[in-house]
Amino acid sequence: MTLESVRTQAPMEPSVPPLAGGGVPGLGHGWKLARDPLGFLTRLRDDGDVVRLRIGPKTLYAVTSPELAGALALSTDFQIGGALWESLEDLLGKQGVATSNGPLHRRQRRAIQPAFRLEAIPAYGPIMAEEAHALVERWSSGAALDATTESFRVAVRVATRCLMRGSYMDARAERICAALTTLFSGMYQRMVLPLGPLYRLPLPANREFNRALADLHLLVDEIVADRRASGQKPDDLLTALLEAKDENGEAIGEQEIHDQVVAIITAGSETVGSMIMSLLKVLTEHPDQGDKIRDEVKTVVGDRPVAFEDVRKLTYTANVIVETMRLHPAVWILTRRAVADTRLGGYRIPAGADVVYSPYAIQRDPRSYGRHLEFDPDRWLPGRAKDVPKHAMTPFGVGNRKCPGDHFSMAELTLLTAAMASAYRFEQAPGSEPGPRIGITLRPRRLLLRALPR
Repeated sequence: MTLESVRTQAPMEPSVPPLAGGGVPGLGHGWKLARDPLGFLTRLRDDGDVVRLRIGPKTLYAVTSPELAGALALSTDFQIGGALWESLEDLLGKQGVATSNGPLHRRQRRAIQPAFRLEAIPAYGPIMAEEAHALVERWSSGAALDATTESFRVAVRVATRCLMRGSYMDARAERICAALTTLFSGMYQRMVLPLGPLYRLPLPANREFNRALADLHLLVDEIVADRRASGQKPDDLLTALLEAKDENGEAIGEQEIHDQVVAIITAGSETVGSMIMSLLKVLTEHPDQGDKIRDEVKTVVGDRPVAFEDVRKLTYTANVIVETMRLHPAVWILTRRAVADTRLGGYRIPAGADVVYSPYAIQRDPRSYGRHLEFDPDRWLPGRAKDVPKHAMTPFGVGNRKCPGDHFSMAELTLLTAAMASAYRFEQAPGSEPGPRIGITLRPRRLLLRALPR
């Protein structure tokens, strides 16, 4: 069903979607989104393909079917907007590719796309492989691993070494990880519990949030200043930004450069780092998957270290990654804002209304997947993947908001997973909390592991 088709349906259909149950006076459904967002969003499809939510005094529309989620993402009647993106503007700014719309967004995508085109990825291969092997070598001591620190550290190093060439990132990686951990947790709370002035009070949590935000922006200024001072112009994304022109042929402003660099760092660390953590959780809870990956790596590469050139042949490893993305997506909730009165699923959506959908809920829906909670990489074999409904699995998004770094991220994750699983088996260490940590992204709460050499 497309947006065009729903506009032409008979007027007998109800004009207002049903209201989800369980609202709390004053907070509406924000309380449920704060306490159990994954369960709440997963159950919403039982109420319909489009339902109304109340977040404080505001009405929000939730789309629950893959068909309508795809139509929503592809429609020009909706753009980036809503509480999620408003909260992200504190971190990403208003002039970065993640939060911009219209002509500005199109120009920014054109500026950064060359760094992520398919033929550009092999140039990053040696760096990705070097970081993957350095990671597993560091684990050889046998000490318990803090998967949060390890995952984000390697994600930051790969993103910055590939896209913003320079060793100056080494000393700053830990500061970036600490800042992002605090910021993404605080932003989700601000999204679902819009308490406005309360977040400006000098409370400990607010002070911690503000310190982390200031430190991240300071780090970005340092990175840009270091590159300018060096006089170097390597063929990377930061050079492209420093030399980018606007619609009038003028150099883009300092604020836009700043916001774009912030977006690069966050996309290359928070989402990929979260996926590395989820992959480690899968390898720990499903040791047979690690055994199968090790066997595939052995077959493909023999006794030498896995390299970028092997990635395309590691098909089972890639299927494990895709299945991990299905059950544990880093990006688990998204919002759009209607720019005109429109209809969705037979219901009227007024201009200015916010619409939310959850890849997590859609990708676990039993209407789309047999044995929907079972971890089964073979469901992505060519003969079976065709049975998955369209838009029921879109880990990198669709349309003009599709992640430009999809090929980059898959290559990085494949190399890391192959290196980790072929070198070690994993078991949980005392104090580990593998349950989900809900923030702007989704990842294990506190994953502590022991890496056992094979």
